[in-house]
Amino acid sequence: MKLNLEEIVSATSAEIIKGIKSNQEYGFSTDTRTIKKGDIYIPLKGESFDGETFIENAVKSGANGYFTSDKVKVFNDAEIILYVEDTKEAYLKLANYYKNKIKPFTIAITGSSGKTTVKEMMYSVFKNAGETVKSELNHNNEIGLCQTLSALKSTTKYLIVEMGMRGFGEIELLSKYTQPDIAVIVNTGSAHIGRLGSLLNIAKAKFEITKYLNSEGILIAHDNKLIKEINDNKHKTVYFSLDDKDLEIKEMTSDNSVFDYKGNTYKLNVAGEHNIQNALSVIETGLYCNLTPTLIAKGLEEFSPIEKRWDIQEINGFKIINDSYNSNPESVKAALKTFLSYTPQPKTVVLGDMGELGLNEEEYHEETGKFLEQFNFDYLLTIGDLAKYIKPANCKTMHFGTKKELADFIRNNVPANSNILFKASRFMKFEEIIEELKK
Repeated sequence: MKLNLEEIVSATSAEIIKGIKSNQEYGFSTDTRTIKKGDIYIPLKGESFDGETFIENAVKSGANGYFTSDKVKVFNDAEIILYVEDTKEAYLKLANYYKNKIKPFTIAITGSSGKTTVKEMMYSVFKNAGETVKSELNHNNEIGLCQTLSALKSTTKYLIVEMGMRGFGEIELLSKYTQPDIAVIVNTGSAHIGRLGSLLNIAKAKFEITKYLNSEGILIAHDNKLIKEINDNKHKTVYFSLDDKDLEIKEMTSDNSVFDYKGNTYKLNVAGEHNIQNALSVIETGLYCNLTPTLIAKGLEEFSPIEKRWDIQEINGFKIINDSYNSNPESVKAALKTFLSYTPQPKTVVLGDMGELGLNEEEYHEETGKFLEQFNFDYLLTIGDLAKYIKPANCKTMHFGTKKELADFIRNNVPANSNILFKASRFMKFEEIIEELKK
């Protein structure tokens, strides 16, 4: 992202304390460690940091100028000094201005689970239709949004933005500075229910994605009772679900699936009915954008999950499926159903805590145990203060205090050539168990 001083002031309404408007274009940086000569430094603030304390370092490292929210403390060696009340808001306004300058067709995605998978599926499809920029990694908050918009090029045709949240107002803010042409609600579930208090509130928070949806835009949403209840019908809505009469699942294994939808055949090199449902949102988006079913099918077949999302590895004779990027009651049941229904014996399940479930967190874990009782497998291995409540009545269950103890048990007791599913919230750091198994 590069803008001249006139554009910067127009976008942010900044007061010029020092500097002369010219046609010279400037880049932007929020990190003094990576700042380049010619950049303007944007000092962000948080609960435990204040980027304005590094303004002098930024200028010494080559920054031509900087934003500040303090007119008194100025470092005059800079060529440009711009005053704003809120530096983060200035960053958002700059990113939005630049996005509107490029004018990419914009697809925004949210959901309680699966939104990153849908974003990656969407990118796998749309990159074959034109130059596409997507949110990288977990850049699904306001700073991540700015970084994503800053990566746009004059030739970018499509922009795919993932929107996360932990409370009310956060997705609305992202929608405000994105102004999407298509809004996708992958699903609504109990993730963050500890913060929002009810499933209805979660649905309302997800629906904020439509707040600044283009007036001619479209909402593509999971066919969910709560979403239908709160949908104000200001925008055309297309619903998708596994119950759609136009959907027929033709084949399902532990590694892939084949299905027909609206007269066309699609293949995914990843397992699970939930991933077929994810793919339906991508297909509907592609069809709305006049992409051919052939191009959509090619992109979906090329999709592969990213790290910690159904990541399959062979480790010392075990087939490890690591799905421990995130976990909530809906996503853990979807993963368990896929693994235990379509994976051959022998098989073992390793579960950890699910986070941010509020006052009923123990009950949610107990329900997972009851859900497991319909399946046949060798071991359930658990670790974590809450995972100890996952106790199905019909299988061998072991609870561990340390990751090393759990890894040692797998090495010494789990049958050779076993398939092993790892599922937990990210803070459990299940990759440490997998690394222990590699030793």
